[in-house]
Amino acid sequence: MIRSPILAVAILPLTSLSLEAENWPSWRGPRRDGTSAESVATSWSPGKNVRWRLALPGASGATPVIWGERIFLTSVEGKDLVLICVSTEGKQLWKQVVSTGNRNVRGDEGNYASPSPCTDGEHVWSFMADGALACYDLDGHEKWSTNLQERYGKFQIQFGLSSTPVLDGDRLYFQLIHGKWSKTPSRGQVVALDKTTGKEVWRQVRSTDAIDECKHSYASPILYRDGKHEFLVTHGADWVIAHRLKDGKELWRCGNLNVKSNYNNTLRFVASPVAAEGMIVVPTAKGRKVVALDPGGKGDVSRSIRWELPRDTPDVPSPLVRDGIAYLCRENGVLMALDAKSGDRIYQERAVPDRYRASPVWADGRVYLTARKGKITVVKAGREFEILATNDLGEGMSASPAISNGVLYLRTQKALWAIAEQSSE
Repeated sequence: MIRSPILAVAILPLTSLSLEAENWPSWRGPRRDGTSAESVATSWSPGKNVRWRLALPGASGATPVIWGERIFLTSVEGKDLVLICVSTEGKQLWKQVVSTGNRNVRGDEGNYASPSPCTDGEHVWSFMADGALACYDLDGHEKWSTNLQERYGKFQIQFGLSSTPVLDGDRLYFQLIHGKWSKTPSRGQVVALDKTTGKEVWRQVRSTDAIDECKHSYASPILYRDGKHEFLVTHGADWVIAHRLKDGKELWRCGNLNVKSNYNNTLRFVASPVAAEGMIVVPTAKGRKVVALDPGGKGDVSRSIRWELPRDTPDVPSPLVRDGIAYLCRENGVLMALDAKSGDRIYQERAVPDRYRASPVWADGRVYLTARKGKITVVKAGREFEILATNDLGEGMSASPAISNGVLYLRTQKALWAIAEQSSE
């Protein structure tokens, strides 16, 4: 398998990051963990440290991705689901209709443009919640397109399949975890496609004992890779499961995430796990548990977890791990810091009270927390809670921030903003 030097890096020693320019090729950045090697602005407002603002045709919770001087993001435009390319100077370069037939869900919570795009610097891939998947070159010419609902069956999921695929080497990986609300156990699918053609490389049935709404997962798969292990992790239907990259074969699984003695038949997963050095931190939903797993397990590892937080999981924002601390941003704005090795709670403090849908981002010793109404709290990283700044652009936001070349990109429901320290001269 040929792997891009940047995209192939799933796990790096976190102390090795230096303040240098990076691309942001997927929704959680170059290491797929929400960390940046750059330094960006700490404070801003509509009149301060704004490089530019570009109005967008509609809303989306998808995170922009950046490669070089091009930014790619999805949006709705009327009924159309579109992929837009913007220059880092704030000019729209092109726009392509990927599919038609948007559906808004939970009021202003989301729509069918919710999955984030991904890029390898030569092509960009856009997946929409209606199953439409398309590959374009950087000038917007379509290379191939398909529809995963037509290929793998109708998506039976309450709020649309918002899972973002994983791009690694020459493959795209998808978790299709959904099913009819019934007492019949879940049978999802995990699929690997050739990124250059869209042809299937492998497909595996993903069976669990989940029932009812628990069959529905809005989480995204992740990749774990270090010097000893590499695998895909899928999350949903009451279980987190590791799959061999070669053929999708199951390596291990961890259940008991929806405890049978207190089973919640609406416990759908939204937050994705995060891979850190030597561990995987796995959230659940609706205030329940968080667990940390070792990467080298086999079979059912449900009884051999590293540590467990019995309650207070983030419901939508994915965890962030940096410098031995796991940061968990709950949906109400409470930030928890845990010791990543032991799971012991370091602190629990509140940022701006609001709903939180975006995942936290770490950059240069600061953690950026994005509230649904658009306020971003910047917290000093470390074992002491300290708010450095609270910033407000006055526009709602559910997309996670993206960082590239010293610029913080914020995708609100109305516009794309580029935030950067402005010279005082």
